[in-house]
Amino acid sequence: MEHKGTVTIETKRLLLRRFKESDIPAAYNNWMNDDKVTEFLRWSTHKSIDDTRKVIKDWIDLYKNKDFYQWAIVLKEIDQPIGTISVVNMNDRLDIVHIGYCIGSKWWNRGITSEAFLSIIPFLFYDVKVNRIESQHDPNNIASGKVMLKCGLKYEGILRQADFNNKGIVDAVMYSLLASEYYNQFKK
Repeated sequence: MEHKGTVTIETKRLLLRRFKESDIPAAYNNWMNDDKVTEFLRWSTHKSIDDTRKVIKDWIDLYKNKDFYQWAIVLKEIDQPIGTISVVNMNDRLDIVHIGYCIGSKWWNRGITSEAFLSIIPFLFYDVKVNRIESQHDPNNIASGKVMLKCGLKYEGILRQADFNNKGIVDAVMYSLLASEYYNQFKK
């Protein structure tokens, strides 16, 4: 892979950009303190803004690394971050990135997460030279799987008791999109 770091990406409704310290209150209020958001995630709901401050300051420090990809999903109409999308794991030998995302529950079912995910796919394939983009979800988090399908990822199967979240040890429903599949869409 040819790592580029977290670059700014713009869509019709969204600005995907690096977090900054001034985002801390919005991040805490918009999703990090929301039990509905964290139900199927690996991290616990933030109980105080200090939890959010620590996480975002850590992310800001990690932006110096070219292999760190953590975007704030900023809804242009309110000019605030409402969630995040990131590379949560990667395999440089196989050119694989694993994507994770979440947005505040008051913005669910508006196509925002799909729009954010769709916007990072070309960057990861064309610029970073990724071969495989993958993501997974808890079988009980059906909406997350719908995002993956809308973004062109293909269902691969269920990895039994292969993940954990705030519910405990859970199955993982795996999806992926290969660079060759993505490029072939545009050859027709």
